[in-house]
Amino acid sequence: MPVSTPPTDHTAPVPTIVVVGHGMVGQRFLEALADRGLTATACTARVVVLCEEPRAAYDRVQLTSYFTGRTPDELSLAEPDFIDRHGFELRLGDPAESVDREARTVTARSGETFVYDTLVLATGSYPFVPPVPGKDAAGCFVYRTIEDLLAIEEYARTATTGAVVGGGLLGLEAAGALKGLGLDTHVVEFAPRLMPVQVDEGGGAALLRTIESMGLTVHTGVGTQEVTAGEDGAVTGMTLSDGSSLATDLVVFSAGVRPRDQLAHDCGLAVGPRGGIIVDEECRTSDPVVFAIGECALAADGRVYGLVAPGYEMAQTAAEVIAGRTAAFTGADLSTKLKLLGVDVASFGDAHGTAEGCLDVVYADSRTGVYKKLVIGRDGTLLGGVLVGDAEQYGTLRPMTGTVLPVAPEQLVLPAGAGGPVTLGPSALPDDAVICSCHNVTKGSICEHTTLPEVKKCTRAGTGCGSCVKVIGQLLPQSQDKGLCGCFSHTRSELYEIVRTLGIASYGELLDSHGREAARGGDGCEICKPTVGSIIASLAPTLGASGYVLDGEQAALQDTNDHFLANLQRNGSYSIVPRIPGGEITPEKLIVIGEVARDFGLYTKITGGQRIDMFGARVDQLPLIWTRLVDAGFESGHAYGKSLRTVKSCVGRTWCRYGVQDSVRMAIDLELRYRGLRSPHKLKSAVSGCARECAEARGKDFGIIATAGGWNLYVGGNGGAEPRHADLLAQDLSDAELVRLIDRFLMFYIRTADRLERTSTWLDRIDGGLGHVRDVVVHDSLGLCQELERMMADHVAGYRDEWAETINDPERLRRFVTFVNAPDAPDPSVKFVPERDQVKPDLEILAGPVLAVRTLEGTSSR
Repeated sequence: MPVSTPPTDHTAPVPTIVVVGHGMVGQRFLEALADRGLTATACTARVVVLCEEPRAAYDRVQLTSYFTGRTPDELSLAEPDFIDRHGFELRLGDPAESVDREARTVTARSGETFVYDTLVLATGSYPFVPPVPGKDAAGCFVYRTIEDLLAIEEYARTATTGAVVGGGLLGLEAAGALKGLGLDTHVVEFAPRLMPVQVDEGGGAALLRTIESMGLTVHTGVGTQEVTAGEDGAVTGMTLSDGSSLATDLVVFSAGVRPRDQLAHDCGLAVGPRGGIIVDEECRTSDPVVFAIGECALAADGRVYGLVAPGYEMAQTAAEVIAGRTAAFTGADLSTKLKLLGVDVASFGDAHGTAEGCLDVVYADSRTGVYKKLVIGRDGTLLGGVLVGDAEQYGTLRPMTGTVLPVAPEQLVLPAGAGGPVTLGPSALPDDAVICSCHNVTKGSICEHTTLPEVKKCTRAGTGCGSCVKVIGQLLPQSQDKGLCGCFSHTRSELYEIVRTLGIASYGELLDSHGREAARGGDGCEICKPTVGSIIASLAPTLGASGYVLDGEQAALQDTNDHFLANLQRNGSYSIVPRIPGGEITPEKLIVIGEVARDFGLYTKITGGQRIDMFGARVDQLPLIWTRLVDAGFESGHAYGKSLRTVKSCVGRTWCRYGVQDSVRMAIDLELRYRGLRSPHKLKSAVSGCARECAEARGKDFGIIATAGGWNLYVGGNGGAEPRHADLLAQDLSDAELVRLIDRFLMFYIRTADRLERTSTWLDRIDGGLGHVRDVVVHDSLGLCQELERMMADHVAGYRDEWAETINDPERLRRFVTFVNAPDAPDPSVKFVPERDQVKPDLEILAGPVLAVRTLEGTSSR
């Protein structure tokens, strides 16, 4: 067999390190070698990497993000020139087949043999597939590599139902992927609860309720007995251990992993009785020149670690030892935080409370799917915890494990209004607290730097799972310049007061009189122009200015969507969302929407806010569509603006046997009152007719829940990327009291919030938090309530529908053309293709033709 280098007879100028495996841990090991100067370019080592997969190391933790748009290249872990820059010899698709320890050689699948001075095994793990009949049928997959995902994606095109065997971390991610592919999805878990390793019974129950509410079907406490197949050999169903059957045409096995130790076993290295290559604290195997790191290794503490963070520590340890230094891996933190199907799940420390004499402090809300448990020792030491549905405090609690909490533990789990929550800032953590468990970086190390990019570059903190980034940001020095942007040294709330007090109705006047010296007389920037435009629009009735956002100078201040009073879509077309207050609509109006969508060829979708969205309109079609809708009694739904979107409602006591108040009437009244209200960010609301909360009011900026005595008002909720449950502001309010408090709350928020700050973030940031806001809007501690109410009354009295204002003014209609010099010409790039009896954007037309490229030699390629 060919040999890549002559046998190492100790006359070779530099040692050769052969790395078997180039996954996440293998890549981290290469980075550790580079950090220590063990590279070919430094003339200190030859490093050969044998990789089984056809692509270099990628982020397996974020594997499921492929189904949400991330490409395989975007998942790559290595910088584009990393391998070449350090002279590493990476051989893709050429895994190691055998090891001759006596000759110190590794033979790859290609037949090439490599002599080593040091061998590092980073072979990872393989998916465990239960030995059930039918497991190899067409339509059965594992969920481990990008190639697995590509195969699942292709097969799912012709499937309707999918089942995942395994309800652990990866199993639930796989279930989310199948649901995202449009399949009816089932999860089969042998244990009595989901995620049995990470969460306890209460956490599993909360997770189960939330996941089932998303439309997934979960089967716990049962195993897979058989996978059945049709005559063509393709999957048709599954038989479960309780005798029941499940019809499915796609099966994903995600029942755990096993260490890939066969290569080590075949060459005589010591392997554990249940798998895993036995290593000592230096990550050396039974052969002192062979190391094993990551999921393939059975660590010195007798554990095989299936998380990436311990693998990274082992990679660091092995590199340190190979460099001739002292290091040891004696065990690792198994804490984890992730988002499964949009649900935050975290566990840390002794999550199951196995320590003798420990006590559990538990908060559970089955309505909202929130479960929090802290495990406390007899002396008050925090031993561990489980967080489901709300893991906001994970970044602070995990580093405090092993210490006595500075506050009563119940204050950390209870929601606001019930004795909590108390937010422990990073300042409460000691310097040796580990902030980034992926790379074992302490608070002290982070505080040596000043910016997040610097922290990531120098310590790698924040480059793993990402759960520590928020805490890192809080630890770094905060800029002393609180100005809105380079044009204004004032904050948004300060500019609001300047505009309100001085009656300034012009952006240019505000910039020239209160902008930074260098910005005066200029054009402003993309940050301050829409911000000031929003301030002027929200104060228009008070200032005596036009409330129409496209009048005069205001038009130049608006964001893209506001420019045309519609939402820009990816192919250059626009969507139209008429207001449907409270979600209530007559059959006649439904027919009008259907006719408009049909006549203009629009894609139609019911939104989560109980409205109907119509996609695919050209700019020149917008006024024509609005005219039809306005004539039928509709108006703008302001889906394009930073303003009130919707007030959802359930049917309330009018129809529902559980309802205690008329939620629909209240939702309609509120939506019509606050429509068009410009604010720092979008506003969403909902009204539920009883405590069953069908309208999901506690996930809104202001939510109302009916009680037998009136209405409870909740504020500061948010769905979105960082969900937050709303806090109780006041309870058992009459209709008039409710409206009055919402008036005050909204105007106080608009007055004091920062640019693009949702009410949830504002409530957490503002000094005094919810207590201060309650003092101001309920108890009038600042004497502002009369003014806040007056300003809201001005808004209500001055409201005008922007669509109607546009179609009734020929001058305003002039802007709604694709080409100024050819106003009747449609945009030729806005094209559509059919899909499911509707249309979708034809994105290929935007890419343009494929052009021949002529090389220097005169040949052409495509």
